Amino acid sequence: MLPSRGVLRPVDPRRVRITGGFWAQRQAVNGTATIEHCRTWLDRLGWTGNFATTGTGTERRRGREFSDSEIYKHVEAMCWESVRPGGTDYSARLDELTAMIAAAQAPDGYLHTAFGRPGQPERYSDLNFGHELYCAGHLIQAGVAAARTGLAGGLLEVARGVADHVCATFGDEGLCGHPEIETALVELFRVTGEQRYLDQAARFVERRGHRSLPEHEFGWRYFQDAVPVRDGEAFAGHAVRALYLAAGAVDVAVETGDDALLGAVVRQFDRTLARRTYITGGMGSRHLDESYGDDFVLPPDRAYSETCAGVATVMLAHRLLLATGDLRYGDIVDRVLHNVIATAVADDGQSFFYANTLHQRTPTEAVPPDREQLRFGGGPRAPWFEVSCCLNNVARLVASLGTYLVTEDDTGVQVHHYAPMTVDGERVTVDTDYPEGGTVVVTADRPVTVRVPAWADGATPTRDGDQVRLDLPVKPRWTFPDQRVDATRGCAAVEVGPVVMCAESVDQEDGVTLDDLQVDTSVAPEATAVKGRLLHRAERGWPYQSREDSPESSDPIVVTLVPYHRWARRGPSTMRIWLPTT
Repeated sequence: MLPSRGVLRPVDPRRVRITGGFWAQRQAVNGTATIEHCRTWLDRLGWTGNFATTGTGTERRRGREFSDSEIYKHVEAMCWESVRPGGTDYSARLDELTAMIAAAQAPDGYLHTAFGRPGQPERYSDLNFGHELYCAGHLIQAGVAAARTGLAGGLLEVARGVADHVCATFGDEGLCGHPEIETALVELFRVTGEQRYLDQAARFVERRGHRSLPEHEFGWRYFQDAVPVRDGEAFAGHAVRALYLAAGAVDVAVETGDDALLGAVVRQFDRTLARRTYITGGMGSRHLDESYGDDFVLPPDRAYSETCAGVATVMLAHRLLLATGDLRYGDIVDRVLHNVIATAVADDGQSFFYANTLHQRTPTEAVPPDREQLRFGGGPRAPWFEVSCCLNNVARLVASLGTYLVTEDDTGVQVHHYAPMTVDGERVTVDTDYPEGGTVVVTADRPVTVRVPAWADGATPTRDGDQVRLDLPVKPRWTFPDQRVDATRGCAAVEVGPVVMCAESVDQEDGVTLDDLQVDTSVAPEATAVKGRLLHRAERGWPYQSREDSPESSDPIVVTLVPYHRWARRGPSTMRIWLPTT
């Protein structure tokens, strides 16, 4: 079940118990409130009921064409949660959903509730947007999770039936507009040993980029069909599609020994990190098509930074970490976890951000707890969305979080992310207050490697017997953007360890608006505040002048900061990460 190649090996999440700190409470909330919340909405909107509406056509089906995938991600999340040390046991519910899913499968293995029934469109009649292979991929991943956890008996057989149908139907040609099936087929190969699944995944990867899908107003790039995977220079088009395809390409490369393909993904991901990624680790700067912008096009107030793209970034970066052994990929996982994933979910685990803006210009609006949200940008968090891909995606990631924290090889264990935890009982323990503090103590009965983050200048691990100690300089620091990022030129941000800070309107003095302040970067930032001034601008009838605008006067102020992952939790507010400098 492990990758056949790669420098490092993943660990089973059952071996890792997070015992406290930043992530323990979030895992607990995810395992009960979030998973229960998702099931309630899946039932309320009729998305689970779609599997029982055999032969009734489109008039009875509910939800978008990809809603089946939400049931599959929900199942996967429950599998990982059920075996997580300290988790909630969902065995009975998994058996119920497995029976429901299996009953809806056609004799030839096809399974999708929006196509192929009387009154519905024909199978594979909309390869651009039908999401049939995308949904099949999530079903296969749920089946793989069932096999690895020993739960949801029979689901692996359903997944194999779907995969066999896919191989038979798409053996010679064809693509889905939304990558996902590629990595699922490789995972199924790892579980079953069936070579045809790996071969089909490799075919799908190689077919990308030849403009074989129907032309669309968003262009072939949106569907990852404009440039072959091996020839790309940076990720472009729909961000989640790009990241899922790259993850599948890494899986294919690892299992086939294709170092050239792996190198192509490394090249593109590295350039994307350098030129197309937000300070939060978020990816995707275009609202229209949920896509990457060009190099250095990173507007904070129009940041899309979809939560699903954050989940996909974690999955891809971890794959690259395993394949190459390059610990720097842990840096982006750390950043995304603390600034996208942690931001997206409300404290009660029952409302969510779909998009994660870096600058909220207008006060957020309250969303009723019983209303499905149709639009995706602009807070606050909503209980559900018409397109709710992010909710169950976060649930499956957080439930399986232990597997991302630690890896191993023949020489020992590697600790990449810091949380109080134990591995394999008490054989490896981590004591830390990270990210609030920087002290990390690892006690192990085998050699240990720890990741030193790129921001931790001068930090060096020390060893004393079976202990490794790392003292990270978790203190506020100014961060400045590349000058080629037009939207943030002349601004600065504050980071504390891996956590990005922001100014939120509810914390500022009366009369202070976030668009009329400047900060003084000559003064070192504090953990919760920076020095600045409030500008008083004259109102004019035209926003342009013949000389540079200057305020009539300014008053010194203290600008209060909070961790970005804490914003929009205290009522309507505005917010910004990048602050204009004096």
